[in-house]
Amino acid sequence: MVLNYIWIAFFLVAFAIAVVKLVFMGDTTVFPAMMNSTFDSAKTAFEISLGLTGVLSLWLGVMKIGERGGVVNMLARVLSPVFTRLFPDIPKGHPVTGSIFMNMAANMLGLDNAATPLGLRAMEQLQELNTKKDTATNPMIMFLVLNTSGLTIIPISIMVYRAQLGAQQPTDVFIPILLATFFSTMAGIVITSVYQHINLINRTIILTLGGMCVAVAAIIWGFGQLDKDMMNTVSTSVANILLMTIIVAFILAGMRKHVNVYDTFIEGAKDGFSTAVRIIPYLVAILVAIGVFRASGAMDLLVSGVKWTVAACGGNADFVGALPTALMKPLSGSGARGMMVDAMTTYGADSFVGRLSCLLQGSTDTTFYILAVYFGSVGIRYTRHAATCGLLADLSGTVAAIAIAYMFFG
Repeated sequence: MVLNYIWIAFFLVAFAIAVVKLVFMGDTTVFPAMMNSTFDSAKTAFEISLGLTGVLSLWLGVMKIGERGGVVNMLARVLSPVFTRLFPDIPKGHPVTGSIFMNMAANMLGLDNAATPLGLRAMEQLQELNTKKDTATNPMIMFLVLNTSGLTIIPISIMVYRAQLGAQQPTDVFIPILLATFFSTMAGIVITSVYQHINLINRTIILTLGGMCVAVAAIIWGFGQLDKDMMNTVSTSVANILLMTIIVAFILAGMRKHVNVYDTFIEGAKDGFSTAVRIIPYLVAILVAIGVFRASGAMDLLVSGVKWTVAACGGNADFVGALPTALMKPLSGSGARGMMVDAMTTYGADSFVGRLSCLLQGSTDTTFYILAVYFGSVGIRYTRHAATCGLLADLSGTVAAIAIAYMFFG
């Protein structure tokens, strides 16, 4: 229901701004730009889905081998003490907990291509437990918020963009991004738990979250001992080695259980193709709305309004130049990436705005894209508090990123 109102709002606001521009400013280009954006966005949505087909087929095939080989069930048993508290409506030891963990692990390593199919598989398993097929369940919403909060340990792509745009230290945003995305994820867990009346004050959760804090601190310290070239090499190598290790481990587990791994892979890969086809309408809907909103100039007006308000209140408005990245991030990953590159190109990769745009890009994920793809893949129409919790987690990540940027680079 929330997505329905947001989708309508995008079009109505864009149309109203376009009418004002045409009538009062004589701008005859705004409506052609909006219509062109609808065609371009629809094409982009199809291309994204088409591009996902191969990746979905690969990883859902690998996941099917993992299920038959018992790896996913093993992960479910290991994670059961924590997941039964964060996801109390999931039966203890259910295989979906293993799928959720695999998705989160891929996100942490910045492996977006692997994370999406793993997440779609987890959503399908959650839908099997859903008694009201068109309405999001509490576990679905918690899982979606964990995705939208975007916990990333190794932001490889952002560091590559910084290097390409001439940053003297491309990796200098590594620790700030890690901190910002950690706060975003913690905020997402707490906010969703409040909505769902989940008690986080218990020994298991406290020890788990405390252990995560220690692990994050250890990673920060370890990478802090490396120079920029070594940091890039280590982070890239670790991500790829772990990814290949997962594939090989699943195959070996299947062989140990005497599974025909080839036929099992083909069976899972077929599901990947059908899933890619199912999400096309949902992607077209959300990306077209976002494209119209941008083409109308609504995003520019919003940024200008924020800058004027901050200046009028006597605040430091240095961060406003990077704000388009934060505003675009919940709507479109590629759009936010473009805003980040534009900020670094305009202000400089090593400027405050350039660095902050990188932090904003890495601190959260694309909330509406994830909602459209994940819920669309299983036919969920009523998302309940998913969008609210996801956007509040985004806001927390944005505020944390701005504060951390002033701390490190201000």
